[in-house]
Amino acid sequence: MNHSKTIIRRVADIVSQRMADQQAGHGIDHVRRVHRTACDIQQQIGGDRLIVELAALLHDVGDAKFHGGKERSAEFSREILADEGMEQSTIDHVAHIVDNLSFRKHETAEELSDEGKIVQDADRLDALGAIGIVRTIEYGATVGQPFHIAGNDPSNLSGPKTGAGHFFQKLFRLRDMLHTEPARQIAADRERFMKTFLDQFMSEMAN
Repeated sequence: MNHSKTIIRRVADIVSQRMADQQAGHGIDHVRRVHRTACDIQQQIGGDRLIVELAALLHDVGDAKFHGGKERSAEFSREILADEGMEQSTIDHVAHIVDNLSFRKHETAEELSDEGKIVQDADRLDALGAIGIVRTIEYGATVGQPFHIAGNDPSNLSGPKTGAGHFFQKLFRLRDMLHTEPARQIAADRERFMKTFLDQFMSEMAN
């Protein structure tokens, strides 16, 4: 157990250093929240704690948005864990989770292990609720995407890309894609908050 904790601390430090300059909702604060949520879910439903923690910490370490459009998280995960002397089976398991986690791969991704499903749920939960709203606005500001365009219905999926439209295009779909009951319960509450926020926002914009 002490060895596992030492490994987790070292990997967390490495990830913090590598992701120090990453922003737009995919920096180290995001990773820490995903790690914490994944641990909470694992505590409730079981699974290999070490795998869950490592995959949660490493899942965005090579995010394509910060590496010239090429997703490198699985590659970097293998390098980091190999340098830490982890068993090959652990390296392969964590890298498989990291490589098949993201929303953009949901139609082509390979089946995740139970531990992978926990981490994927934790990652998706961080896109919901108050933090999800802030992340959407921050990302939009980074790439020059408006949150809303006057006269545009954000629920119209064929309309212009906006932060509010992102709620309907992706975020409100996430709850039905979750694997674990604890995550679904959290998502329901966060989704309600987001819908209340969006209703209030659209009401104020109409005045």
